[in-house]
Amino acid sequence: MALIKRSLSLHGHRTSLALEPEFWDVVDSITSAEKRPLANLIAEIDDTRDPEDPLSSAVRVWALKQVRSAKTGVGSP
Repeated sequence: MALIKRSLSLHGHRTSLALEPEFWDVVDSITSAEKRPLANLIAEIDDTRDPEDPLSSAVRVWALKQVRSAKTGVGSP
């Protein structure tokens, strides 16, 4: 499966993030529903991740938790 790469500014620095389309779908639907910029959401995930974990992995785990939370009706993870 091909990764989709997007560029954004994170804490004042340009960076890129590559994820599978399914993960981008989750990220996009959350940013759309919350009417917030992609960079804002990714910065929040970046700020709360373990520095040893790659950002792309942290975003994937975040997206998985969002989907699980929506299925169970439990508050945000």
